[in-house]
Amino acid sequence: MGHADGLHRRSFGLAAGREGLRGAAGLEMRAMAVEFPVVHGHPNRLPFEGVLTLVDVASDKAPSGARGHRVVLTREAAEAALPSLMGMAVDYKAGWDGHDARQKCGIITAAEVDGQKLTVAGYLFARDFPEMEAKISSGAAAGGEMGMSYELADAHVEDMRAQVWTLTRATFTGAAILLREKAAYRSTSFRVKRPVVARRVAVAR
Repeated sequence: MGHADGLHRRSFGLAAGREGLRGAAGLEMRAMAVEFPVVHGHPNRLPFEGVLTLVDVASDKAPSGARGHRVVLTREAAEAALPSLMGMAVDYKAGWDGHDARQKCGIITAAEVDGQKLTVAGYLFARDFPEMEAKISSGAAAGGEMGMSYELADAHVEDMRAQVWTLTRATFTGAAILLREKAAYRSTSFRVKRPVVARRVAVAR
């Protein structure tokens, strides 16, 4: 679920939108997006969407950097961290079983907390990474085998003595595309969204 950026006391690191009211505290962002100009047929911009993680739900297994602890990302922490997802990269690792922050193959442009799901969307650099596109466009992706995993820094653990760590604050630094069975949360998902190509019709005069 991410890379460790250092562990000290109770903090550790793991490798325009709609607004919602929250009591007297004022406005709290629950969804964010960066709007890009539409470029029809762009060869290096392949849209994607996915479920990055679940909120208020314990992970199925311990993520990297969590010292063997399963983790819970609170809804409050996830919503507060949504802005940090904007413009962050998605990466992949050969074998599709982990993270490789140097293999940045796309960018996140939208994020939303919807129920227990933190969903993201963005673009992959399909032309730059043809081998990546071949994998995620194959039957594996269509069959629901692909998932996602987040990367965090400056995460705050409520009680490091607890069996399951509760993350009450964090900064997103990126995300990885991987096999869903390899992710800390097995309920994540990932799929590409093929743009609709308008058919050109020749008109005889």
